[in-house]
Amino acid sequence: MLTRRTLGLSTAAFALTVSLSGAAMAQKTVIEFWHGLPQPLGGQLEQVVKGFNDSQDKVQVNASFKGSYPETMQAAIAAFRAGNAPHVVQMFEVGTATMMAAGPAIKPVHELMKETGAALDPKAYIPAVAGYYASKDGKMMALPFNSSTSIMFYNKDLFAKAGLDPNKAPATWPELIAATKALKAAGVACPFTTSWPTWVQFEQLGAIHDTPFASQSNGFGGLNAELKINAPLYAKHIQMLVDLQKDGQFKYGGRDNKPDGLFPSGECAIIQGSSGLRSRIVKEATFAWGAAPLPYWPDQIKGEPKNGIIGGAAFWVMTSPKRTPAEYKAVSEFFTYLAQPGIDAKWHMDTGYVPVTFKGVEKAKAEGFYEKNPGADVPAAQLTRTPTTENTMGLRLGNLPEIRNIIQEELEKAFQGQQTVQQALDSSVQRGNVVLRNFERANKN
Repeated sequence: MLTRRTLGLSTAAFALTVSLSGAAMAQKTVIEFWHGLPQPLGGQLEQVVKGFNDSQDKVQVNASFKGSYPETMQAAIAAFRAGNAPHVVQMFEVGTATMMAAGPAIKPVHELMKETGAALDPKAYIPAVAGYYASKDGKMMALPFNSSTSIMFYNKDLFAKAGLDPNKAPATWPELIAATKALKAAGVACPFTTSWPTWVQFEQLGAIHDTPFASQSNGFGGLNAELKINAPLYAKHIQMLVDLQKDGQFKYGGRDNKPDGLFPSGECAIIQGSSGLRSRIVKEATFAWGAAPLPYWPDQIKGEPKNGIIGGAAFWVMTSPKRTPAEYKAVSEFFTYLAQPGIDAKWHMDTGYVPVTFKGVEKAKAEGFYEKNPGADVPAAQLTRTPTTENTMGLRLGNLPEIRNIIQEELEKAFQGQQTVQQALDSSVQRGNVVLRNFERANKN
């Protein structure tokens, strides 16, 4: 503990030192930032915040972990209602519609930057990322930060065992089906599985084939969107998964990211899941493996496969009755720091999240990251391979986590033989639309 004696100061000098120190702290604008990343990612995020705090002496950002993404969202909503919302909150991508409908609770990023005179170019961001957090007219509503997408990982050793080319991943679904047949014949108990069944096998499927998941541009056009996942593309695709499961070529490993461990353990030869799974595979896999884009149906596509859509989260600015212009200015300075290509590239290379800016990709490439880490560029390449369309910007649907659970419930009944694939999809649409109508009624102006 520092005292007058340990510092060797007179009483008057010590008092002056303490006073000046307190004054310096008092002059700093304090920003409260709530996030939902557990360790170790949470610690890495807090190091980014520390980097900003150390880079200047006018603003102090206090980063606080508030639990899972849903818990963080509920905490932020409760704090806003109590009049003491944090300045910035990290919100997962499926909470975007909820934040968009929050009205006066949020300050759109494009408004913040205009009011504070900060330079933040939306065109610097990868369109598939920027589009997810943009208004219908393309204005940036939140700051993209930790983004992921879903890709395919495959076990090269098992491919070689099955007589397949270990350096050539299946590019189409017919090729993948053929590969799973060869893997099964070679004695592989689990040729193929998927993590995040709804995100990968429905949401990404629709985007890659430029087919709507829901009407109204997947919800971007209004709260009156309706699900479209009982269309022929989805029926064909899910029937294929059901058939592969019956033939022992596909294993349904559970909901959300529960199946993640089936690949690094060596049990399953192919997994489709979050690009963020890469870090776990690097640490746990004891075999040669590769990464590749998600496959597509050649007969269901016009031209080339489109860009995939993102997962992850963005930073939203919240309002409060006592918030001052100086505080908003401080938030804009924090965001300007985060938007730097060097920060974006380092976060990408340290964590496995995809870079969210074009220059972030270029910087990672210039530093030799992709040469040293083959396949690490697959997620960004899949996100940027085509211009976005109304079907590839992402989803803007209310209570999407609830809808995902409904789809998974109905999907499981189809896998268990309790209903046909078409019945599962029709029921998902019917039940999901009830959720959407409830959200629409609750958030109509």
